[in-house]
Amino acid sequence: MAQKTVLCYGDSNTHGTRPMTRPGVLERFDRDDRWTGVLAQALGAGWRVVEEGLPARTTVHDDPIEGRHKNGLSYLRPCLESHLPVDVVVLMLGTNDLKARFSVTPADIAVSAGVLLAELEACRAGPAGTTPQVVLMAPAPIVEVGFLGEIFAGGAAKSRQLASLYAQTARDAGAHFLDVGEIVEVSPVDGVHFSADHHRVLGRKLAAFLQQLQ
Repeated sequence: MAQKTVLCYGDSNTHGTRPMTRPGVLERFDRDDRWTGVLAQALGAGWRVVEEGLPARTTVHDDPIEGRHKNGLSYLRPCLESHLPVDVVVLMLGTNDLKARFSVTPADIAVSAGVLLAELEACRAGPAGTTPQVVLMAPAPIVEVGFLGEIFAGGAAKSRQLASLYAQTARDAGAHFLDVGEIVEVSPVDGVHFSADHHRVLGRKLAAFLQQLQ
């Protein structure tokens, strides 16, 4: 049986960034402690898990401070075509759209996630030119604490509205949906990133979810 490829496309919580205590100091959990690594172990040899997590990646926005390369839409198609054929795409973006600098509503963020789903449909990077199965994951709600609290000012309340909006976006696009906020919580250290324990929980939960898709 051919090995299945699952592409995990996201931001720092897909990258495996540790909870941060000061600006500019970014550390990463070891491969086996990241949810993507836990996912790979749980799925076994029949799956290839591709990690595509970029810290500060947005859905569709060029970041005026951190750079245009943070735009998740602009890199999505090249990323897919680099790894094709892709059987499943796990998409978890939207947290960085909550930064005050973008001034977007929760509905805007959900629509932006829908733009990414449309790009996935158009790219047809699945086996034999099909569209991969897609799991849209609503990011866990954030908490405004620490130095990131100022960057994400006003974002916590918005983040709590994303799950229901993402669920509708997934339904409209025919994608699968998972609410990460029902599985894990962000770390109280910085209010944005996951602890190692929560990475493990998320990886195991997602593995069980993907195995049911077969």
